[in-house]
Amino acid sequence: MEALRLAIQARLGERMVSMSSMLVETVSINYEDFNESFLTCGTCLCVYDGSEHTPKLLPCSHTVCLHCLTRIAASQTRESGAFRCPICRELITIPRGGVSALPPSFLVNQLLDLMSRQRREVIPKCSIHINQELLFCETCDTVFCTVCTGGNHAGTSPGCTEHTIIPFSIAIKRMSEILLYKANECISKLTQAQESVGTELRRLETAMERCLNVVDTEFAELIAKIERKRDELHSAVTAAARDKKRVLEEQHALIETEKNKVERECEGLQYQVEVRNITQRIGSLTDQLDAAVALSEPRENAFITAEFNHNSAIEDLEKSLQILGRVRSSTTLPGLCRATLKDVAIAKLETTVIVETVDYHGHPKSIGGDPIGVELTLADAQSNNQLIETQVEDLDNGTYEIRFRPPNSARYALRLSVFERPIKDYPLFFNVTKHNEPVKVYGQRGHAIDEFHQPVAVTVDDNCTIYIVDTGNSRIKVLDCNLEFQRHIINEGLEGQSCTGIAVSEIGLVIVNWRTRTVTEMNTLGDTIRTFSHNAFQEPIDVAVDRSYGHVLVADNGQSCVFVFDSDGKILFQVGKKSMFKLISSVTVGPAGEILVADSRIQVFSAKGDFSEEICVEGKGLKIIYIWGIVCQLILLMNFASPISLKLGHFFLPIEIG
Repeated sequence: MEALRLAIQARLGERMVSMSSMLVETVSINYEDFNESFLTCGTCLCVYDGSEHTPKLLPCSHTVCLHCLTRIAASQTRESGAFRCPICRELITIPRGGVSALPPSFLVNQLLDLMSRQRREVIPKCSIHINQELLFCETCDTVFCTVCTGGNHAGTSPGCTEHTIIPFSIAIKRMSEILLYKANECISKLTQAQESVGTELRRLETAMERCLNVVDTEFAELIAKIERKRDELHSAVTAAARDKKRVLEEQHALIETEKNKVERECEGLQYQVEVRNITQRIGSLTDQLDAAVALSEPRENAFITAEFNHNSAIEDLEKSLQILGRVRSSTTLPGLCRATLKDVAIAKLETTVIVETVDYHGHPKSIGGDPIGVELTLADAQSNNQLIETQVEDLDNGTYEIRFRPPNSARYALRLSVFERPIKDYPLFFNVTKHNEPVKVYGQRGHAIDEFHQPVAVTVDDNCTIYIVDTGNSRIKVLDCNLEFQRHIINEGLEGQSCTGIAVSEIGLVIVNWRTRTVTEMNTLGDTIRTFSHNAFQEPIDVAVDRSYGHVLVADNGQSCVFVFDSDGKILFQVGKKSMFKLISSVTVGPAGEILVADSRIQVFSAKGDFSEEICVEGKGLKIIYIWGIVCQLILLMNFASPISLKLGHFFLPIEIG
């Protein structure tokens, strides 16, 4: 029997016989009963429809079909223009347009529409007990008849004390709804996939047209070049023929002139009687005959040829045409490509993201050439999402490096795409820190072999040997490139705990002592080579060596300048003057001989001392920033109260002094 399910599931706390189960009852309204009660005319017992039995609403709120109202109105003879309701006998006035002008019953029409849209379901019944509805146990996933099973059903789950039991028709409806939901979800996903494929097809058509246009353009240029070469050869042939023709025409005109001259001289010879005249003319004709013999040979020839086999140009052209152009596609599937951050992202330092491409078989790509789209912004949607400059490098092995410098410490979002389609890690969120952690740490505070007491200066030679001035211990500590201890250097220039600068020279090391105001050059074993001073020294704080010219640079805070000496200690010139520097903390020489002086900024001078540019270092708050040590290839951060930290890189390192 068909039924319309309208409401109501209520869990009952009753237990079924011989088992602990929970029966969920539902209220079902019979379809025929509902039609008879609500959708059937009470007069003719016909079901309402949209034509003859249209439901009409009377002023007394009763509903009667149009057919019955027409018949009742026609049978009224006592009261014209009115009739009585067949249900409540209330007098109803017939409107001017007749009973058909009565308003339709909106509620009944709505119920009719609802019933027409409802799915009529068949309630499964037991094949033995026809009037017994089948039940479904959700816990055991079993269909059973309570009469056949005696209140219990087979397949009871062991250890389960409560079973959820619902009518099998409800279970079918639920499963159907789940099936429809899954089907709709699947259709939605397939529709999206279809749209994506359609979009890619349209883009493929566009790309094909673009490639065809490129091919046509390139070949049009090649054809134009070939035609220009053809025109050049045409012009060359025409010019050669014109030159030959001019020579032959000149010779032809000369012959014609001589011929006319001979004809004029021969006129009247038959009347000539003077022997002398005849003899003269014979001599003249003899000379002209000799000239005619010379003119009989053409001074030019008709030989002109166009050759293409004199070199390998044709073969080279054929070979070039065979390798001319190529059609390249890609099997990369953007949805499988991954992006990873190579190292910890640090503000203002170059950061690298590695993109690994994968084909649609799931295999890593071994060739490059894919167009990579990059957008780098702050992850915070409320902030100004201005694009940050990025660079893409194709490594030609299926991987790509995305390089950028995040301006500040924050959370960023990197949106990567291949063929304008997002990759798997889209977007790639990462945090940028302002702290640059050291690669390796060596030493601690103290006086032992591996300890420091006021390390103030450092330098590195060509063998990557590191020399650190340990002022508090009046020594130079020597480490290898792995920060392994090698030895200590002791020299009289280090005495007084006042050595503040060190540099590598061609033959060893150069140090400066601010207390004794001396510059000492020694070998790497600590033997003094030479020592010099200068009368203008007040507070020499750092030293550098320009190994290209052999110059020794000494930064003096008292004079607020940099003195430049030759290798023998003779003063050459000075860089800067009073008020040009604030508090000089370091000096070094650049790769091209530039002089770099650091205080709260870095000022760059030429090798002759001419000012070039200024590099400012950003501070934060009201603190003063001072550069404590600048080395052009290797930077070591030194602190008077902490160990040394080694950090590789080509950058300037600021230290904040509160």
